[in-house]
Amino acid sequence: MNETFFQDKYPAELAKTIDTDKYQSVVEVFNGFVAKYADKPAFTCLGQTITYAELETESAAFAAYLQNETALEVGDRIAVQLPNVLQYPIVVFGAMRAGMTVVNTNPLYTEREMEHQFNDSGAKALIVLANMAAKAERVLANTSIETVIVTEVGDMHKMVKRVLINSVLKYVKKEVESYNIANAVSLRKALSLGKGKAFTTPAIKQDDVAVLQYTGGTTGVAKGAMLTHGNLIANMLQCHGLFTMALDEGKETAIAPLPLYHIYAFTVHCMVLLETGNHSVLIPNPRDIPGFIKVLQSTKFSCFVGLNTLFVALCNQPVFKGLDFSGLKLTISGGMALTKNAADQWKTITNCEIAEGFGMTETSPVVSFNPPGHVKLGTIGIPVASTNCKVIDDNGNELPIGEAGELCVKGPQVMKGYWQRPEATAEAISSDGWLKTGDVAVISEDGYMKIVDRKKDMIIVSGFNVYPNEVEDEIVTHPDIIEVAAIGIPDEKTSEAVKVFVVSSNENLTAADVKAWARKRLTAYKIPRHVEFRDELPKTNVGKILRRELRDEEIAKIKK
Repeated sequence: MNETFFQDKYPAELAKTIDTDKYQSVVEVFNGFVAKYADKPAFTCLGQTITYAELETESAAFAAYLQNETALEVGDRIAVQLPNVLQYPIVVFGAMRAGMTVVNTNPLYTEREMEHQFNDSGAKALIVLANMAAKAERVLANTSIETVIVTEVGDMHKMVKRVLINSVLKYVKKEVESYNIANAVSLRKALSLGKGKAFTTPAIKQDDVAVLQYTGGTTGVAKGAMLTHGNLIANMLQCHGLFTMALDEGKETAIAPLPLYHIYAFTVHCMVLLETGNHSVLIPNPRDIPGFIKVLQSTKFSCFVGLNTLFVALCNQPVFKGLDFSGLKLTISGGMALTKNAADQWKTITNCEIAEGFGMTETSPVVSFNPPGHVKLGTIGIPVASTNCKVIDDNGNELPIGEAGELCVKGPQVMKGYWQRPEATAEAISSDGWLKTGDVAVISEDGYMKIVDRKKDMIIVSGFNVYPNEVEDEIVTHPDIIEVAAIGIPDEKTSEAVKVFVVSSNENLTAADVKAWARKRLTAYKIPRHVEFRDELPKTNVGKILRRELRDEEIAKIKK
């Protein structure tokens, strides 16, 4: 596909290319916006706000602590396992300023998942919320982590509120299991030790890895996508042009319910919105819908960043319909397919249309987006600036406009590769830089694209990737299970739900037994919602289970 094909379809006010040499590192970007917007609010969480200047000061203290008080060196990986709290941007930018690579770690992970990610990344340090510290304690001995920093939810609040928040979570809600990690340091102590001390940001090149962002694969093994400083900067600049079509510099307040450890929210809130001087209100637990709505009631917001399941959950709350949406200028959707019903409901209630985009962990993440004011519902929009897309058949041949094929992407936001997995990298990215997405798409004459299917077996539950092999590998360890196959089936609330087909040696084994077994081994969103027992599973002539055949059967049932 000739790149000008897409560029010719851009709205006149949208730049077609970006200057990839504008910045050399995320730290350079950071130093620019904290100076430019020093007095403006950067983040608010649970009623506490930090300004850009405070973000600079606190992250500098953390960088100084890492360099002066630990054995960590430039290039070391540092795992950050935090939900949406003020500490997240402080430690992430502090780590980058000290020249280290951030390993974003899901706080919902099980011990098995944590251990794999810590070992695969070779992380030497961990910043963890006290709520998850007991889990971390049980796996640390099996990892190379030497430095552990623990923080509590209220740590960035003033003393009275800090003590109140932390005490309620620990003693009233019982959300903090007791732990005893030898030599662990509290984040408050780390910041105190680092304050006023010097640190040196090393020379960082665009090709240096800024973040190891873990994703799965059809093999079920979680892989670290190497997102470089150049990748993150490119995607920031690509999104900048789109966002500023609707938002004003330094005047906006965005709601941030999606986890910052997910690359979608990270790029939006920690890159684009900070670079434009805007303010993000962090929601630590968006599943607490009543608590979430209370924050919305007390906040005059102009930007909302979400995904389909969240839009549906909010729109179904009567109190949400009575909120003041007069300032809402931009609603962004990503992470999973946006349904027409959710988009229509949101538009009716808020009078703001949803602009849907498409991305992947491997593309930092945004590939395409519906430009504000030029939204075509049911599409993933047009490729962002300096990005080319094409669709190919099974033999790698490019297909013409209007034909469905595997979507391939080429642009400065495409990852460097998978961490220490050259074969997987070569399989995903061609020698001339095209990344295979595994999604089947159609490119229309107007340049807008539509995802019609997935070539790979990945299941998307509420925006999170679930890989069938991982689910199968854990469930099949049950002593009464012979074989298992996992697929995704359509679900109104979560886009897809996990369904497993089980061949068992015990006729008394129940679906509840299977789910209970999975619950001990898998994060909540990976646990099968549906279980079906079978005498045998469909296979190829060499014995490979045909998940696609099972999925087709389910789709046919639904259509009847």
